[in-house]
Amino acid sequence: MLATGCIKNRIFLDVSVYLVIFVPFNTSCMRNEFKSLLKDTIKSAVGLYKIMIPISIIVKLLQYFGFIAILGEVLAPVMKLVGLPGACGIVWATTMVTNIYGGMMTFYSLPVLSTLSTAQVSVLCSLMLMAHALPIELQVARKAGCRLAIMFLIRFGFGIVTGILMFQLLQLTGLLQEQNVVQWQPETIENPTLLAWLSGELKKYIIVFFVVMALLFVMRILKKSGALDWFSEALKPVLGIMGINKEVIPMTVIGLSLGILYGGALIIKETEEKNIPKTDIFYSFVLMGLCHSLIEDSLLMISMGAHWSMIFIFRMLFALTVTYLLVKVTKLFASKHIERIAMIKKQKTSKEL
Repeated sequence: MLATGCIKNRIFLDVSVYLVIFVPFNTSCMRNEFKSLLKDTIKSAVGLYKIMIPISIIVKLLQYFGFIAILGEVLAPVMKLVGLPGACGIVWATTMVTNIYGGMMTFYSLPVLSTLSTAQVSVLCSLMLMAHALPIELQVARKAGCRLAIMFLIRFGFGIVTGILMFQLLQLTGLLQEQNVVQWQPETIENPTLLAWLSGELKKYIIVFFVVMALLFVMRILKKSGALDWFSEALKPVLGIMGINKEVIPMTVIGLSLGILYGGALIIKETEEKNIPKTDIFYSFVLMGLCHSLIEDSLLMISMGAHWSMIFIFRMLFALTVTYLLVKVTKLFASKHIERIAMIKKQKTSKEL
């Protein structure tokens, strides 16, 4: 991953800064502090593994038996609504069931790749950003208390809406109609062996563990330094308008920048320690669902040829607008009604993950 190297390089820096600034030079204290952080890391990572591992196996089986190809054919008519050839349906289907990288590999193998315009690739990439890795990301939202079906409808439905709006905008203005130019194309492995797949999965789980550890270190640094309070207050006017509770603002921002997997994991942990209203958790996941991993995923889409203005500006404005309107509309009803529709009755703790 493009961002993985930077993240891994910062892990040891985050650890060093934390130990030097906030942990007294006492071996016993340092040992206890590290044990506490390691315990929290294992607790959060194991919760994610219980979601990721079984779903990764199921997704592999779906690929093997051709389910994704069938889903791609089903989505072909939807592609027409957003100005794309039906063949692009397999790209979005692969992205939704696997992840962004799976969708990219399928994209590069498209027979119609050379005929697509920058506008069309921008629309396709917007669909991919709105709804990808759904088996895993929806389960993370579910563990935080959100109803799986509702979150799916939000991400899939608004994915189509943003695609239609972007297509109409670019068609009416005549913008980005030039031939698409792929900026970067990764090396692909056709039909990887089972051993290669297992090796790739193992590496992914190791990376997840250390990313979670780094995030927990950063969260502790921010809390102990008071920066977390300052950060929340600075963002409160903006996200407050969106209806996002200040208790979940830091985790929501992490989700927006790094992805739902990490932002969601921190929200799950936070709900165990604080009594956060269910509706605020729902609003947070709606915003993260429509606009997350702004750094890595956006750069990947730009490498495919999508225009940055559509990937960053249009996407963010759409997500903020939808979240704002959703909050305003749902506030007209009693919170208990919203919770009954959008949230599960009992939020599971990490012990139940």
